[in-house]
Order: sequence, then C-alpha cells, then structure tokens
Amino acid sequence: MVSLLVAAALAAAPPASPALAPASDQPAMFVVRDADTTIYIFGTFHALDGRSQWFGQHVRDAFEQSDELVLETLVPEGPQPVQGMTPTSFRAPSVTPSASFLATTRLAINAGRSQGMQVGNGADMVLRHVAEAEGKPVEGLETLQLQIDMFSKLPATPAPRAGQPVGSGSMSGLSQAMGEMQAAWKRGDQTVFVRMLGQLQQASPDTYRMMFIERNERWADWVRARMQTPGTVFVAVGAGHLAGPDSLLVKLAERGIPSQRAN
Repeated sequence: MVSLLVAAALAAAPPASPALAPASDQPAMFVVRDADTTIYIFGTFHALDGRSQWFGQHVRDAFEQSDELVLETLVPEGPQPVQGMTPTSFRAPSVTPSASFLATTRLAINAGRSQGMQVGNGADMVLRHVAEAEGKPVEGLETLQLQIDMFSKLPATPAPRAGQPVGSGSMSGLSQAMGEMQAAWKRGDQTVFVRMLGQLQQASPDTYRMMFIERNERWADWVRARMQTPGTVFVAVGAGHLAGPDSLLVKLAERGIPSQRAN
C-alpha cells in the first residue's frame, strides 16, 4: 500500500506544476467489460487529508454495482488478523530491507503527514470499510507476504543526484510534491504520476521494474482470468499503476483487453 508514497520519495520528485486542463473533477476510473463481466479499475491514493469528497457520483455508483472489492492487498487492522491469517502466517523475509529503503519509507510517510495525509483516510481504507459494512466480499491482488518480500528485495535507495537538495530541503520539496500529487489525484489528472514514474525509472530501474512493471503484469493476468467469470468487480489500485507506458491499462491492452475512462 505504501508503494506510491515510497516511489515518490525514491524518485525525489520536484514540486509538480499545476495542470493547465484537469482531465476530470474526480479521481480517474476505468472499465473493462465483455458480454457478462464488468471490471471497474479505480486509481487510489493510499493516504489522504480527509477533506476530499471523492467517493460520490460515478465512483460510488460503480462501487455499489459491483459484487466484490479487490484491493492491492489486505493489511490486518488492529488486534484482529485478516480472516484466514494467523500470526504465524507471515515468515521473516530472507533479506532485511536496507537502511536506505527504510529511511525513504519514513521520509515519504512524514512528508504525507506534514500535509495532513493519513492512511486511515486513504481511498483504499475507505473503500474497504464501506465494503465490509455492506457485507461485500473484499480480496487482495497479492498477499501481504508477497509485498513484504518485494520490499525486502528492493535495491538500496540511489544517492542524491548532483544539485539535488537533501535534509530538510528534501522534506520540504517532497511534502509540497505530495500535496500537489494528492490535488492531481482528486481531479483525475494522471500527468503528475507519469512524471513521477519516469523519474523513478531513471533513478532506480530495478525498483521501478519490481514495484510497477512486474506487478502490473501479474495484475493484468489476474484481470484476464477474472474476465472468464460473470459478474461486476471493483478493483482499486494505486493511481501510479494506471499511468505511464507500463501501466496496468497498457498491460491489459497487450493482452487484447481494451479499457476506457469511466468518469
């Protein structure tokens, strides 16, 4: 769930310029369908300031029409584990996350918090709580263990580029960028995420491959398989996975599954 926030920090994204013409007045949502199956694919922001009224109109309608909710993963909340999981379900990763990666994670979280952004307000959490309250099944595209192992294998964070600010300057710039990313997400503007992903790919190609390309490939295979079962599904993944040349939407198109903007 932290992939989008961590990617922003790894990319050392500078403050983004406001879009001249917002693509939409609500977060981007796409749809793929055939004769008896409809899958909505909604781009989320994992931590929000709680002031957005994004869960309405088209998004809410698509959610209510869906038979199930599918998130990136299901993270245990509070003292109760996710159904079917026990404390022994998780094994220690074979490789401990690097100190630089852990520092990057903290940087991203702190930058978001400085903008009032909390995971509890994130779109993923809101959707999950509403689904559970309505008795709607909730699944994950990947297990928490898979995510733990992935983060354990990520390469060390690249050293700052020449001329790139560090320390408090980095925090200030990242904090501003996070706020502008959130604003872009709210209006459905994907260009900020395309720019962020391009910076990440340049800064750390292996991280970009593991966090985005490989996961988008797996998720596209999941969607292709799910299309064989009739019904309506609401899939919610980080907005960064729906942007750029290696997006989930591109991977679906490569498999002969076209998507279209649903809002």
